[in-house]
Amino acid sequence: MSHYDLAKPGSEELVIACVQMEPHIGAKRANVARLIRHVETAAGNGASLVVLPELATTGYVFADRDEAFSLAEGLPDGETSQLFAETAQRLGVHIVTGIAERAGKRLYNSALFTGPSGHIGIYRKLHLWNNENRFFEPGDRGVPVFGTPLGRIAIAICYDGWFPETYRLAAMQGADIVCVPTNWVPMPSQPDDRSAMAATLTMAAAHSNGMAIACANRIGTERGQLFIGQSLIVGGDGWPLAGPASIDREEVLYATIDVKRTRAARTLNAFNHVLRDRRADVYDPMLGARWPSFQT
Repeated sequence: MSHYDLAKPGSEELVIACVQMEPHIGAKRANVARLIRHVETAAGNGASLVVLPELATTGYVFADRDEAFSLAEGLPDGETSQLFAETAQRLGVHIVTGIAERAGKRLYNSALFTGPSGHIGIYRKLHLWNNENRFFEPGDRGVPVFGTPLGRIAIAICYDGWFPETYRLAAMQGADIVCVPTNWVPMPSQPDDRSAMAATLTMAAAHSNGMAIACANRIGTERGQLFIGQSLIVGGDGWPLAGPASIDREEVLYATIDVKRTRAARTLNAFNHVLRDRRADVYDPMLGARWPSFQT
């Protein structure tokens, strides 16, 4: 199935869970075990889609490219991928997790998407943040939208959310939900009494595209880098359904998404629809994007 094959959702409502936790650099086996326990908890609470943080299996602050390469694995055939596939099948859930991907000699900051029937797809982060440029290649698979029994699902990772084009390309391919594994860090000049800039950007993107967005962030300090938590789930109207979560506590956020209502949020009134009103006579409807179709 290519990313252009968009399945109709099998039900109108689903429960999304976003896992906020603290991975530890290099402790891949322990990280994965904890992630799976969180997925089990989420599934036990009725979640059918679980989102885990960016690079959740390995930790984030690599000392150098060699360390990143040693912790990465091929997708979807690596050991960690198989563990998530077994978990998804056993629990009957869909899982999106951040993971370091090795493809030959190339490294990608990726997200693995798996479900009860097996592997669904891979997303490679398009916009690299800070020292990620030392370790990873920029994503080369565009913004795929995966047709699933839950609805049309896209993925973005962390800094991708600073670019409206990421979400717009997902919306123009019919995405209902965007899952965002992330490792948000403090932004310069962030007022102490305001939530993260990422929360504002997420709410704006959800509203202007009529899509639900589910962001799972990490917490803790790793090799001197602070991570700010505040995971959240936003509805298609742009308002939070769950979160922002705490800045320093492991927790799981839950929200019920009505896919039909999410699509309806694109209609603002009798005259205005956030996607239909685009001036495609002025600018390219797909923002000039060109990428090859690929099999999921």
